[in-house]
Amino acid sequence: MTTIDKIKSVLSQVLDLPEDQIADGFSSDDSEAWSSLTHLTVILCLESEFGVQFTDQEAVELQSVAKIRDALRSRGIE
Repeated sequence: MTTIDKIKSVLSQVLDLPEDQIADGFSSDDSEAWSSLTHLTVILCLESEFGVQFTDQEAVELQSVAKIRDALRSRGIE
């Protein structure tokens, strides 16, 4: 499973959306289910899935598939 697939899987599970609705350009603006509380769950699940920890500032900014992918790439996760 690729990194993008894993990101989409986490978002799908947390937001209760089918993975095919989560495109590479998907962001928090695209789903009413992605609230501030749900965002914390997204971050915790991503940290668990990829074995990383995001800074508080990063966590605030990780509001799209692209930003999540970029943050993981900066940690050497392709």
